[in-house]
Amino acid sequence: MARLENLFKAQSKRVLNVYCTAGYPDLNSTLQIMESLQENGANIIELGMPYSDPLADGEVIQRSSLHALSNGMTLQVLFEQLQEMRKTIHIPVVLMGYMNPILQFGFEAFCARAKEVGVDGLILPDLPLYEFENIYGKTIKDNGLDFIFLVTPETPEERLRKLDSLSSGFLYAVSSSATTGKDKDFTQVAIYLERLQQMNLKNPILVGFGIKDKQSFDAVNEFTNGAIIGSAYINALSKGEDVGVITKEFLNEVLGN
Repeated sequence: MARLENLFKAQSKRVLNVYCTAGYPDLNSTLQIMESLQENGANIIELGMPYSDPLADGEVIQRSSLHALSNGMTLQVLFEQLQEMRKTIHIPVVLMGYMNPILQFGFEAFCARAKEVGVDGLILPDLPLYEFENIYGKTIKDNGLDFIFLVTPETPEERLRKLDSLSSGFLYAVSSSATTGKDKDFTQVAIYLERLQQMNLKNPILVGFGIKDKQSFDAVNEFTNGAIIGSAYINALSKGEDVGVITKEFLNEVLGN
């Protein structure tokens, strides 16, 4: 059984998915950060594959991506870093990124390597629904990878149910149609999340974009299975202090430990 499926069977609420950019702040800090996240209460690691033109990402994550690229991070380097990952990392790991560098790497080769190193799923915001269904979805499934689609408050119900039917692992509910890292009006977000909750969707729902602290984490957990935090954690890492200390302090605050 897949790690994501196991996780949501064991824990249906307050699941915390933390995003970090591979190769940030240092080229070789990826695994250390992943181990710190696991040790301090993260349930899922969403590992960003840096790209020069990340459409869905706000300024903070864009900056971390450019920094990681300048450090020398590539997909080849990333897979080399993750080769021994499953010796120490036992929680689900999801790769998040964009199609251009994956197509340059070779889509089938990318999925095969992801499977080989123990990756659980993919989030590719610029992979269109039609192309997933007709071109790429089979390769993803053949390699045992979950695929997580994003939905927004503006996604029509029919399309939302379609995306839910094709997703596995979880459904990524974007809190608003903006980039990551922006403050949100959680009154409006709550109305949207309550609507999702009442739809009885197939997948667990994690909400992202604008979740940054205990208050916002608690607010969205009223209606969903958990949340995704990215920009706030990248901001914390950017202070340049010890990764283990920063991660412990950050997650303790979010989780109320």
